[in-house]
Amino acid sequence: MSIVVTGATGALGRLVVDALLAQAPADEVVAVVRDKEKAAALAARGVELRIADYDRPESLAGAFRPGDRVLLISGSEVGKRVPQHTAVIEAAKAAGVAQLAYTGVLGGPDADFTLADEHKATERLILDSGLPYTFLRNGWYTENYTANLAPVLEHRAVLANAGDGRVASAARTDYAAAAAAVLTGDGHLNTAYELSGDTAWSLAEYAALLSELTGEEITYKNVPAAAHQEVLVGAGLPESFAAILVDVDEAIGRGRLAGTSGDLARLIGRPTTPLAETVRAALPAA
Repeated sequence: MSIVVTGATGALGRLVVDALLAQAPADEVVAVVRDKEKAAALAARGVELRIADYDRPESLAGAFRPGDRVLLISGSEVGKRVPQHTAVIEAAKAAGVAQLAYTGVLGGPDADFTLADEHKATERLILDSGLPYTFLRNGWYTENYTANLAPVLEHRAVLANAGDGRVASAARTDYAAAAAAVLTGDGHLNTAYELSGDTAWSLAEYAALLSELTGEEITYKNVPAAAHQEVLVGAGLPESFAAILVDVDEAIGRGRLAGTSGDLARLIGRPTTPLAETVRAALPAA
């Protein structure tokens, strides 16, 4: 039996492998990757590489073994994820894996925003497969905001159409630690976890935190959805993806990413990473 992580060279996947290697011998950890060279650092740490591609179902035939515990990290290409995930699920079922964990979205079947649609479809496919499952319904990563600090600092404004909505975000390392916990521990089969940070914060509070940490006055500008869409497209985002981000902000305004179930902290055995800690680490050095 091995612990298998798909998408292991991605932003989340690498962190999951790091967390697993802190708890399990390297020869029990497997990374499913598209590019062997990109995964060379994982191989150097003793992790077995299995080469496969979500877009080539035939390549997944050898990705899994009977009894493996598998983490399906959702694909990053919105609009293509259902067929990609279907290929992984079918390969996992054919192999007879012991567990298929999946990184979905907070709220699961109750999530009512466009970005959740493919996650909900994937959960249904996993349930229909009959495989023992663990649903890791991840909330927002704090890094979704800190990765875009440059324009915020340049214009001294946090721009969104989320109103006074709150976000219970956590650091990507927190979600990775939770995935490692369910892959190495017992009692997690046929269970869904609603994963989010311990504290929900508003974008006005985020702007105030940036002001405090930078010494600059940074404001939160709540704008109509159409205006936000125009700004995002003007910044170079494809219209379809900009529309998804605008729709997520609308969901935030409805409280859909504000839930604080405590599942994440319980799984990782510690409080989730505070917003200020992640923001401080992301700010340019003075």
